[in-house]
Formats: sequence, structure tokens, C-alpha cells
Amino acid sequence: MILVSACLLGHRTKYDGGSNGNTLLMEAYQAEIIVFCPEVMGGLPTPRPPAEITSGSGNAVLEGKSTVLDQNGRDVTAYFICGAEKSAQLAIEHNITAAIIKQRSPSCGSLRIYDGTFSHKTKPGLGVTAAKLHKLGIPLYSEEELTPELLQKLLHP
Repeated sequence: MILVSACLLGHRTKYDGGSNGNTLLMEAYQAEIIVFCPEVMGGLPTPRPPAEITSGSGNAVLEGKSTVLDQNGRDVTAYFICGAEKSAQLAIEHNITAAIIKQRSPSCGSLRIYDGTFSHKTKPGLGVTAAKLHKLGIPLYSEEELTPELLQKLLHP
């Protein structure tokens, strides 16, 4: 069983009400996939203003050393932490073996996240949910590294 970001499956959960539909994932969608969106699970609406981690990465947010602010300056940290915790519970309940998540997202970024300046610049780091799932030992993959072979390997280990 793997987790897949809802936006990658065409669900309109992206901050602007859109999606990041990934053709490979949408064609392979089946029972082995659990769809999730940590930001929506945490209580944020769709659409919503974009948000970024102010300093550090998701680990810093989980440790209380950083915050997540939306583009209007509103502190949305609690929503991101709540979504990360609900995602971790989902992963545990379903014995998740991997997660395919949206790169650069303040929740799901697995290698890079936006740098907190709302300038479309990125920095190395994990999003809040990615950090939580990483602590559980769940391998994280982004849609950018996904190939048909990797997807088959993840779905049928």
C-alpha cells in the first residue's frame, strides 16, 4: 500500500483550487493507493493562499522552531502539523510502504521546498508531512522521479 498526494491524481486540492495531475499515476490508480492531501486533512480550504515554511524545513516546524505562513502573512502552522499527524496515522493504519508526494510543497516536498520568500525559489529540505513520514521510515518519492518501473516496484514489491 502506498500513499499518493491527491493533487497528483487529479484531485483539485492544490492551493489555487487546481491539481497537479500525473498521467502515469492517474492511469495506474488502483486499490493499492491511498489518496491523501495533508493540507486539506489539516483543515485548510481549497482554494487557499499559497504557504511556505519561513525558515528551515518541515523538521523545524515539527520541532516548534519554524512556522508556515501563507502569502497574506497568516500563520497556518497548526494546519500543516495537524495534516502531517493525520497523514502519519493514515500511513500506520494502512501499513504504508512508500509515499509519492508533490515536490516543493510545504507539506509534501521530499527533496526541495520553496524558500519562504514567495519568489518561486527553492531550497533543500522536507515539507512538514514529508518530515513526519520520513521519521516513520517511509520511503518518499516525488512525481518528478516517478517512472513506470518505479511505480510497478512500489505497487508490487
